[in-house]
Amino acid sequence: MVDEQKSKLRLEIAHVLFIDIVGYSKLRTNEQSAQIEKLREIVRGTEQFRTAEAEGKLIRLPTGDGGALAFRNNPEAPVLCAEEIAKALTSYPEIRVRMGIHSGPVNEVTDLNEQANIAGAGINIAQRVMDCGDAGHILLSRHVAEDLEHYPRWQPYLHSLGDFEAKHGQVISVVNFYNHEIGNPAVPEAFSKNAPTGKTAPTNRRHYLIAAMAIGALILLAAIALLFRSGRNEAGSATSLASISEKSIAVLPFENLSDDKSNAYFTDGIQDEILTRLSKIAALKVISRTSTTKYKSAPESLRDIGKQLGVANVLEGSVQKIANAVHVNVQLIRAATDEHLWAESYNRKLDDVFGVEGEVANAIADQLNTKLSGAEQKAVAEKPTQNAAAYDAYLRGLNIEHNNYNYDAYVQAEHNYRRAVELDPNFALAWARLAILRSFLNFNAIDLNTYTADSVKQAADRAMALAPDAGESWIAQGSYRYRILRDFNSALAAYEEARKRMPNSALVYEYLGFILRRLGRWQEAETNYKKAIELDPRDVQLLSAVGNEFYMYLRRFDDALASSDRALQIAPDAAVVHASKAVVLQTAGRLDEARQELALVPNDVLDDWVVAAHVTQAMYERRFGDVINIVERKLNSLPPNQPLDSFATAFLVQMGQCQERLGQHEAARQAFERAMREIKPTPDTVVRPDANGTPSILAQAYAGLNEKENALQQAAQAVKDYDGDAINQPQAEVPLAQIQARFGDIDSAIAALPNLLEVPAGLTVASLKFDPLWDALRKDPRFQKLCAGK
Repeated sequence: MVDEQKSKLRLEIAHVLFIDIVGYSKLRTNEQSAQIEKLREIVRGTEQFRTAEAEGKLIRLPTGDGGALAFRNNPEAPVLCAEEIAKALTSYPEIRVRMGIHSGPVNEVTDLNEQANIAGAGINIAQRVMDCGDAGHILLSRHVAEDLEHYPRWQPYLHSLGDFEAKHGQVISVVNFYNHEIGNPAVPEAFSKNAPTGKTAPTNRRHYLIAAMAIGALILLAAIALLFRSGRNEAGSATSLASISEKSIAVLPFENLSDDKSNAYFTDGIQDEILTRLSKIAALKVISRTSTTKYKSAPESLRDIGKQLGVANVLEGSVQKIANAVHVNVQLIRAATDEHLWAESYNRKLDDVFGVEGEVANAIADQLNTKLSGAEQKAVAEKPTQNAAAYDAYLRGLNIEHNNYNYDAYVQAEHNYRRAVELDPNFALAWARLAILRSFLNFNAIDLNTYTADSVKQAADRAMALAPDAGESWIAQGSYRYRILRDFNSALAAYEEARKRMPNSALVYEYLGFILRRLGRWQEAETNYKKAIELDPRDVQLLSAVGNEFYMYLRRFDDALASSDRALQIAPDAAVVHASKAVVLQTAGRLDEARQELALVPNDVLDDWVVAAHVTQAMYERRFGDVINIVERKLNSLPPNQPLDSFATAFLVQMGQCQERLGQHEAARQAFERAMREIKPTPDTVVRPDANGTPSILAQAYAGLNEKENALQQAAQAVKDYDGDAINQPQAEVPLAQIQARFGDIDSAIAALPNLLEVPAGLTVASLKFDPLWDALRKDPRFQKLCAGK
């Protein structure tokens, strides 16, 4: 009875943020008072605190050197609050705070004076989680992280640290919340002090190194360092099954049981459409198709596949198409145990097969205990078209696009998508793919008379009008805004809308990476690239691009090479990847290694990227005759009377530059004139900015013809054309400086170099040392100093 008079006790589940000032006891009394008062002011000023207080959430302000805030109902609230606090504290570096978050039982105790307080296991574990961190850390319990994984916006910031032994032998699984805007340390010091009691899933170099030191195994240290070089576990490496989410799945290539083996495109399309629908379910982790292609013929066990792809479940299936009938068989299997969780067969007429993909995706979500939102249910179940012929053309286009990466294939795929919308003008997905492909072809200056800006806009707008809630429509809009309008902020907004609707799409995260780097938001771009690779760990083209067109731009050559090496582990004979790796080595000044890498490429490979790498190597080594031979072979391999794309035009200019140096002046003049005609066939032709720097190529052609004013004017215009583009703008400033040097404006050329050596996507010391286009500056002491890295 006395106890009842003393207090009222209410038990509930709450979401707890525990806060602690690090080093509080070592502060002077006046410093302690100042810091705790400022921290209280910051906490009270957060939106989450004000909202919680107004809505009657459980609240307790920091007292002493810390305290707890507990929130009802909303698992995001403590994380949002922690973010606000961390951002505010960046203005007060003297206040060193760490935070821990956990959801669990909390007792609200009200004493006789009606003063509320909170206690309970939720508070205790939040404090244990916090104790694992250092100043600047926001740590979460695994339980909280799993709740947050249902919200796509938090997924890039969650990095598992593994299991730790806390006070009293309690084992807790801790996740680091890392947001670059906050700038918190990557790994807590406690990670090296507390021996992990379970498997860990570190995500960066410090994670791997500290984990290795903790167990003291030098052999494992080397292996883990190699894993870091790949950015995450390579697809062939063993991922701990214990660390894999139960709500993760890979859709393996379906078997084509049709007598007509040419129906393989149809089988692949059914698989791809099931996967696409699953990718729209936020609570799942779904591996992209590129990473599952290997398993079409590889006789690996499902357990190994699960480890390699980081999934708990796999979906297998087969498709048999006979005349107007289709038989689809699918089975869901737990990878670790080979246990069959669910299976179903579907017998449909061809014009009624469209709903199968949605039915399968819904059944899988149900088997994995995943509740779909209303929007997800609609997206998963929606039938793309009722026209069997249109759907057939669409699947043919997908098959071509997914299995090839070259302009000719994309042109063929575009024809199939065009055929699909001709057969069904209301086929939104086909309009979206049409817009995306047309934008790519336009962006790369392929047949600009056909793939016009208006044709891209027409397809993108049509997709949006037909399916405004579809992620694919937003990807199409983003592609139009990015590649045609070059409105990067607007494109980013469109891709973000796509991400909300397709939270498991590696393609969306890749596009976000593309656009964020254009905006100079490199850390955010890296986060999205890493998410794309997590969802598509065996995408060779993605891995190569991240190395060659991201890390290399940041001069992070070790990371760039690691990404290329990871791609080569998956596809050791990929000529383009060897060429991309050679370009990284060239840019780093490691010409001997680059030469060795290019020697691995067969001589008959004339892919644009391969030719570009060979040309750069030969120019840097001043083998000008070899450059001419390489370019002539490339040009001779092209269809006669076909307009040259920007790659071929650039090769023409480089050939002319080498012919100049060999005294072949008439041949050089012809090369420069041809390049100029290809880019600007009439005086009224508008040369617009594209992906490959065509405005700067034209400037170099003018320079080769000694048209000084035209060259300088066009080079300066190219810089303006790429204003606000963190990649192409510095790349346009390089030829401007080279042309200034060519025509004797040494001071202007040299003045541009220090900045270009610093900004991403600019110059490297190696390019100054080896590129013959800088020869006009070589006698200048200022240039010599820059070449010496001073």
